[in-house]
Amino acid sequence: MTRTLSLRGPDGEGYYLDGPGGCGLGHRRLSIIDLEGGAQPLGTPDGKIQTVVNGEIYNFVALRNELIGYGHGFKTKSDCEVVAHGYRQWGKGVFERIDGMFALAIWDTEKRKLLLARDRMGKKPMYWALVGPNKDVLVFGSELRALAAHPELDRHIDPVALAAYLTYECFPETLAIYGGAAKLLPAHVLEFDRDAGRITTHEFWKMRFSPPASSVPDFSEWDEDKIAGHLRDLIRSATEARLVSDVPLGVFLSGGIDSSSVAAAMTELMPAKEVKSFSITFDDPSFDEGPYARLVAKHLGTDHHEQRLSPSAMIDVLPKVADFMSEPIGDASIIPTYLLSKFARETVTVALGGDGGDELFLGYPTFVADKYAQNLDRLLPVGARKALGRGISEAARLLPVSRKNMSFDFKLKRFAQGLGYDAGARHQAWMGSFLPEEISAILTPEVARLALGKSPYAMVEELEHDGLSLGVRDADDAAIYQYVRMYLMACVLVKVDRASMAASLEVRAPLLDTKLVEYAAALPGSLKLRGGISKYLLKKAVRPWLPAEIIDRPKKGFGIPVGEWLRGPLRPMAFDLLGVSRLTRQGIWRPEAIQQMLKDHDEGRADNRKPLWTLLALQLWLDRYGLDARRAEPAPAQAVLPRESSVILRS
Repeated sequence: MTRTLSLRGPDGEGYYLDGPGGCGLGHRRLSIIDLEGGAQPLGTPDGKIQTVVNGEIYNFVALRNELIGYGHGFKTKSDCEVVAHGYRQWGKGVFERIDGMFALAIWDTEKRKLLLARDRMGKKPMYWALVGPNKDVLVFGSELRALAAHPELDRHIDPVALAAYLTYECFPETLAIYGGAAKLLPAHVLEFDRDAGRITTHEFWKMRFSPPASSVPDFSEWDEDKIAGHLRDLIRSATEARLVSDVPLGVFLSGGIDSSSVAAAMTELMPAKEVKSFSITFDDPSFDEGPYARLVAKHLGTDHHEQRLSPSAMIDVLPKVADFMSEPIGDASIIPTYLLSKFARETVTVALGGDGGDELFLGYPTFVADKYAQNLDRLLPVGARKALGRGISEAARLLPVSRKNMSFDFKLKRFAQGLGYDAGARHQAWMGSFLPEEISAILTPEVARLALGKSPYAMVEELEHDGLSLGVRDADDAAIYQYVRMYLMACVLVKVDRASMAASLEVRAPLLDTKLVEYAAALPGSLKLRGGISKYLLKKAVRPWLPAEIIDRPKKGFGIPVGEWLRGPLRPMAFDLLGVSRLTRQGIWRPEAIQQMLKDHDEGRADNRKPLWTLLALQLWLDRYGLDARRAEPAPAQAVLPRESSVILRS
């Protein structure tokens, strides 16, 4: 199981076995801090607490000094050793104290308890499953393929998870494609009591929109300049915390405001010529952000590295991507993310990125579109909105089909298809690949019955209910929370983790710093989206750092020209992977419906890039992992636990 993760940790492996206690821990190491002495597993001097940690603890120096004051003796300089000593000192209270990106396990030999935990924003993954004849053995790992290496893992495809994947292009919340596995939610701890046979979970942090006064300063009397200045200070301090490293580090630089802000903060904290920035460029100008990245690099004075990617280079790497995906990801930008990570890894071992800015500061075009949709909500009943959406869709079909990035016909059609839904589902209809009725059309009746017993959008409705306890004030807060949970945590961060770790590169996200997230959540939506200007306050905050051409340019997004490639270099692969005989053999599809989608795209009648790529990514994964997709059936009840829950495994 551990060796399936060798790319995540190429620098070493370590094991701890407690035979009498019935626990084994394995670790693969990517050496970042304390290169000589930081090998894991790590434990307290008496050996009674053992830990394995994936990630970084950013406040480890302060915690280490505090623990030394309590009499703890450290044997390494590793940031991860504070987890073992912190648990000994504070018990489960340690999770509220550590700040970082992490997935970790703690084995308490005296209590015979195993604890699994994930960081607050879910930057590092944690999968778990119950295996064995009595389902009383718990296995866990940073990727699903680590669990799949265990011969007793239930590897049937969960049809509910399949429907979610087709809807969200990923597996949100606790879902995994294997019915016998689940993900631990961010900011959660899972405790397995070996003797009692009991699993309990609890949440140690929440993203609150009306936070306690102790966590966010009272800015009610501040003017905009002071609010923006405080945000700029938070970005700087969050970036500084992520510069701690005993190996070379750099920054991903797309030329967008988020990555450019992080790069600018780095140049405030170290000589600009020592900041190594990395970007990739494309032949298609509608997708290429190279000129903007070069503009930022020149303005800041960074040591800039750029690589141009050809279609053949990205298509050639598809088998590699299918191998490390672990489970399907329907976001085609995983390909350039991997190649950018691989390019950066030639020079550095750690890279900072700009993930989180769009979600926290209302940066996506869908947030602007929703303002128009809200006006229609007030004017028209749902039936009339659906009719209007159908009318716009029919009119949009008369436009020439363009496969350029964010083309007008693409945006118009996406806008129309969301009009018949309430706000939460509408956002997902815009962002996802398939609508629920479209999923029903491509699955066999039996699989559709199992997959769609409950709408895939029900998860969005559950988030809306959760929002009441988080102080959600309006539609802006609700949208931010939805995008953080269902897109950032479930898709974006998964993509970045898989792609970067496949290149043995650690990526850190300053904009997801806890203090920065809490501050951003507390700010009203009017400071994030104003008069059609997205990320209003963030732009104001970093205007002293960046050129106006970068701050005021439209959002482009990070992607590849999949639509065009499906009619060109990807065409043979698409027709092979989505061929009638293959789909029929798998036993879960209606081949004629998928073939029609492929034919319409190929002949220029429709732009089906998103649903077709989502299906292709799934087929590439099925080829790699060789599953019998015909065994689709509901997931076992114990595979997914509510956020505050417990289950007895045996009497």
